[in-house]
Amino acid sequence: MGDDSLYPVAVLIDELKNEDVTQRLNSIKRLSTIAEALGKDRTRGELVPFLTDSIDDEDEVLLALAEELGKFVPFVGGAEHAHVLVKPLEVLTTMEENVVREKAVESLRGIIGQLTEMPKQVQAFIDLVRRLSTGDWFTTRTSACGLFAAVFVHADAKTKAELIQLFSALCQDDTPMVRRAAAGKLGEFASCGVAAADVQAHLVPLFQRLAQDEQDSVRLLAVESSVGVAKQLSEADRKKLVVPTVKACASDASWRVRYMVADKFADIQQAMGQELTKAELIGAYIPLLKDQEAEVRTAASFKVPDFCVNLHESVQRDTVLKLVMPCVNDLVADESQHVRAALASVIMALAPVLGKESTIEHLLPLFLRLLKDEFPEVRLNIISKLDKVNQVIGIDLLSQSLLPAIVELAEDRQWRVRLAIIEYIPLLAEQLGVDFFDEKLSNLCMTWLGDCVFSIREAATLNLRRLTENFGDDWARNSIIPKVLSMCRHPNYLYRMTTLFAVSALTDVASPDVVGTLMLPCVLQMAEDTVPNVRFNVAKVLGSISAKVDGGVVKAQIVPVLNSLTKDADGDVKFYAAESLAVLAK
Repeated sequence: MGDDSLYPVAVLIDELKNEDVTQRLNSIKRLSTIAEALGKDRTRGELVPFLTDSIDDEDEVLLALAEELGKFVPFVGGAEHAHVLVKPLEVLTTMEENVVREKAVESLRGIIGQLTEMPKQVQAFIDLVRRLSTGDWFTTRTSACGLFAAVFVHADAKTKAELIQLFSALCQDDTPMVRRAAAGKLGEFASCGVAAADVQAHLVPLFQRLAQDEQDSVRLLAVESSVGVAKQLSEADRKKLVVPTVKACASDASWRVRYMVADKFADIQQAMGQELTKAELIGAYIPLLKDQEAEVRTAASFKVPDFCVNLHESVQRDTVLKLVMPCVNDLVADESQHVRAALASVIMALAPVLGKESTIEHLLPLFLRLLKDEFPEVRLNIISKLDKVNQVIGIDLLSQSLLPAIVELAEDRQWRVRLAIIEYIPLLAEQLGVDFFDEKLSNLCMTWLGDCVFSIREAATLNLRRLTENFGDDWARNSIIPKVLSMCRHPNYLYRMTTLFAVSALTDVASPDVVGTLMLPCVLQMAEDTVPNVRFNVAKVLGSISAKVDGGVVKAQIVPVLNSLTKDADGDVKFYAAESLAVLAK
């Protein structure tokens, strides 16, 4: 700061008033540095008031300010002085831009969380909730909804009763945006220590009211809150007070509400318990799998395994076979590819639930149909979950059904599809075993090394590395490395380049013997290639290989070749040769 202790503030003021929004944004992100330079007293007395008066800027600057203020407790003197941050954050909670308000609320919640057993400091935040809850603008009231749970745990009995009344008013607000915000926080509020009697007397009626709101955006958030409310009630009260509302939402006229029920169904099951699920909720879930809207069927499909696992074992098998599997059979042929993709990503998790015989009888035919789906993502989702099926039905049945689908994906016209299947090859190889891989998939992996797309060739070399890690050095020496090295004489220079990329990828996982006796001679031979790109990659690979071979070999074979390449006519070749020599000299 020099002699002028005001210099940091002066710089901050200048940058905050800069016409360039980037400069203002950078200044905000350096607030902690300025605060540390000023000290705690001046931060409280000068910096925070200045920031409060300066809140009139672009949304991205205000968003950054809201985030930084949440980290400011240490700079104002700790939790006992945290109340000084209320004013600037209160202003930010009233902003029109939703993300700014949400970040300000998040920062306030973080600060309140640091005020354990500090009732005097908490009071400033309770007063803030009072002001926001009764504000004229809907923005303040929506922000208030996110703070109730945070302050409630610190409040005394009288204040808790007042907070419940304030929250109740927000749940019945005239503005849909406020009701929506309240509905979204109702479950959290119910779970923050509200007495069971108050939950039943005050919050359950609010939940029921919000679940019947005229706005579907409010009703769907009430569904999400049902979990938090139900957990605070006895099983009898859940059955009487919550289950009917959830079942009504499952058949709501709005698909968005039904979607939310489907999306949260596993959480709802766990909150209600197995007995209530068995008696009341099975009949609510099955229609969601048959819903007329694809979005609802997609959400319900994702939850099929969770739904089945959460069922009571006395009804699990019959429910899965008699009610769920007929729906799954229809979903496999669903007109929406997104539904089929969702189902494909989870259907394999049903195998442990069904057991071997039922998996073979009921699940394997569906598995085969999905493997032949016209949509690549469906096929890939099936392949990525093979481990669960393999554990149940064994390798023989799995491999017989799998290979045709793999070959089809490997030859797909879309390079991204080919790239995706490459990533699953090590997983498949590990599951299917080395013999199956060598017989059925080895040549496929070599084909990818010659693909016309560089990303495929690069992924294929990394694929060989992962396969070597799985199957070991001896397998690589006998099965893969000879095929890779044979490409060093290919007339197309791209194949020769791929050889070098593969050698580089395999060097770390192959033994020094394999590197020195098989790979190194091939690379040294390629130093005389007619294409400069090949030669400078030789120089790069020699630098990485040198760490795996004996020092005498480096001195006798690698260094002379690199010295020769430093005299190459091509500038790139000389550069990389010199770079590798510099690495060897260290």
